[in-house]
Amino acid sequence: MRFDGVLLASDYDGTLAGASGVSEASRRAIRFFIGNGGRFTVCTGRTHLGFHAYSPDIINAPVLLANGGMAYDYAEGRVAISQAIGGEGVEPLRAVHRRFPDVCIEMYALDRAYAINLSPQSERHFTSQGIPFEAVEDPEQAAGPWFKVMVTGSEQTIARVQAFLGRQCAEFAFLPTDGRFLEVLKRDVDKGTALLKLADALGVGREHVYAVGDGYNDVEMLRAARMGFAPANGDSFALAAADRVVRSNEEGAVVHVIELLGEMYPPDGRGEERREASERV
Repeated sequence: MRFDGVLLASDYDGTLAGASGVSEASRRAIRFFIGNGGRFTVCTGRTHLGFHAYSPDIINAPVLLANGGMAYDYAEGRVAISQAIGGEGVEPLRAVHRRFPDVCIEMYALDRAYAINLSPQSERHFTSQGIPFEAVEDPEQAAGPWFKVMVTGSEQTIARVQAFLGRQCAEFAFLPTDGRFLEVLKRDVDKGTALLKLADALGVGREHVYAVGDGYNDVEMLRAARMGFAPANGDSFALAAADRVVRSNEEGAVVHVIELLGEMYPPDGRGEERREASERV
């Protein structure tokens, strides 16, 4: 089939999903892509407990969650790829709690989330996504591994937390968001590395890996893909990293991407012809 051996990953919020969720036009396009042999998945900053949009008719590959911290195979009910923070994170987070007693530390395990110094802001994080959580006083009380850690506080404090953690633990990577939030991941973990790990696990050649995303946390994924696409309403970081800009998410960004892939992989394209078409676009 025309899309055999092709993997397309899309960010969820602001890319695949608009204000009313995933449109029927997008669903039809994805079903066409899957029906012709393609593998489609979502790559999101949401965690396993916070992602409620899995649907087997439009997702037929493990979903990349927590900005690359894990890939979860919903069809089989298992973690397919784990890039989590383990016991090495306990002492650095304990040190953050001592040094910055006003910040909240959120730790996301597979089936439960935990919070040190639970704040109304963090409580909204959990409740708005239907995530069960438990307030704890020490990182050791939060069962791991953690696929993502979030530190929340004032903009000035979060900048100091990042600098402090950078000195404390070389095994962490950081993704500051909105100034008041700091995502902490295992070093070298991002959407891009996770996408390539997934492609390798699926046996998809990297020359047939594509991605679409609208935000700062999608940049590595767009760069890692054979071609990266950004919706017209994406932020400046995504637009700069993309190889091609497509329609906005409200106008069918993923539909547009699949239309372009249809041109790159024509119905009678096979083998070398398929690869040459990919390289020409």
